[in-house]
Amino acid sequence: MKKEIFLEHLKPFINTDCGSYQPEGVGKIADMLTDKYTALGWHVTRKHLHDEVGPGLLITNRKNPDHYDVMLIGHIDTVFPAGTAAARPFKVEGNRAYGPGVADMKNGVVAMYAALSELDPAVLDKLSIAVLHNPDEEIGSIHSDPWILEEAKKAAYVLVCESARADGSLVNRRKGNATFILNFHGIASHAGNDPEKGRSAVVEMAHWILELGKHNDYANGTSLTIGLVKGGSASNVVPDSAEATLDLRFWDNNKYDEIRALLDKLAAKPFVDGVRVDITVKSQKPAMVMNAGTEKLMHFVEAAGKKIGLPITWQAVGGGSDANTTSAHGIPSLDGFGPIGACFHSDKEYLEIESIEPRVALLKATIEEIAAA
Repeated sequence: MKKEIFLEHLKPFINTDCGSYQPEGVGKIADMLTDKYTALGWHVTRKHLHDEVGPGLLITNRKNPDHYDVMLIGHIDTVFPAGTAAARPFKVEGNRAYGPGVADMKNGVVAMYAALSELDPAVLDKLSIAVLHNPDEEIGSIHSDPWILEEAKKAAYVLVCESARADGSLVNRRKGNATFILNFHGIASHAGNDPEKGRSAVVEMAHWILELGKHNDYANGTSLTIGLVKGGSASNVVPDSAEATLDLRFWDNNKYDEIRALLDKLAAKPFVDGVRVDITVKSQKPAMVMNAGTEKLMHFVEAAGKKIGLPITWQAVGGGSDANTTSAHGIPSLDGFGPIGACFHSDKEYLEIESIEPRVALLKATIEEIAAA
C-alpha cells in the first residue's frame, strides 16, 4: 500500500478518541475496522469483554475456523483522555505523522489491514488467518487476556503489530510486568493534641518504598518502581490511609513469585505497629520468552526481509505487550511488525512515514513465507 493511501486510512483513526476507558470511542474504531474487513469478504465477530471497555474484534478469512496458521494481534485503545484528538488532531510535518496513538498502535492496526488486503488470493487459500483487536492493552489487557489466550492457542504463529523500534528493529523478547496496589490502613489522631495515639499509614508506606528499593536488580533486569502515591486527609491529622502503586518488571518469570512472596512477608509484619497492609494485583504479564518455534518464526521473518531487501534486526525491550501472554504459553510470537514510531504516550508521539511501505511489505512477505513453508 502506498504511503499516501495508508495515511488516508490512518487519519480517521487518529482523529477518534479511544482511551481504554472510553468504550464509545473504541467502538467507533471497531466499526471502522468492521467496515474495512467486511468489504474484503472477511468474517468479523464482535466480542463484549466488560462494560468499562469497548468491544474486541476477531476477524478471520475463513468462517468459524478451529485453527489459525497465523494470528495478527493489535490493540485499538490508547492512553489519552477524551478531547485529545480534537486538541491535537492528525498532522504531517516533513517525514513524520503526529497524533494520539499514531505509533501506539494505530499505525500497526492499519498496517495489518494494508498487508492483508494485498495478499495474493493463492496465499489466502493456503492459510487460515486471524486478526484480533483488543480494547484494553494499555491497562494491561485485564479483560481481554483470557480471550486472547483462548484464541491464540489455536494459532501456529502470532505476530503482534506494535511499532518497530526507532532503529527499525523487531522484538523477540519483552520483560514481564505486574502492577500492585498497596493500601495502608493506620489509625487517625490529632497531630497536636494526641499524635502518639495515631498510627501513620504514610510512615508505613515510606518504610515500604525504602525496603522495596533494596530489591532492584537492574543488572539482571528486575526493577521495582513506586510510581504513584497518595495518603492522608489533612496536615494536622496522623494519616490513617495511604496508597502506593508498585510497577514490577523482570526477565525471569520466577521473579514474580519471589517479589509477591516478599510483599506478603512485609504485609504480615508491618514496620508500624497497628497498621494493616492490603495488596491487590491490578495486572500481570509474564515475560515474553523464546522457544524453538520462535526461532523458526524468526527465520521466516529474516527470509521475508531478504526477499524485499530490508535488513532485519532484533531487540529485547522492557515494555510489555500482548506477545508476553501468548509467548509465555508456548505459542511462537514476535512483535514490532508495525511501521517505525517513537515517543509513545506523549504529545511528541510520531510515525516515520518513509517506514510505512517497507514495514507493510515485510508483514505481507512474512505471511507469504509462512504459507510457502
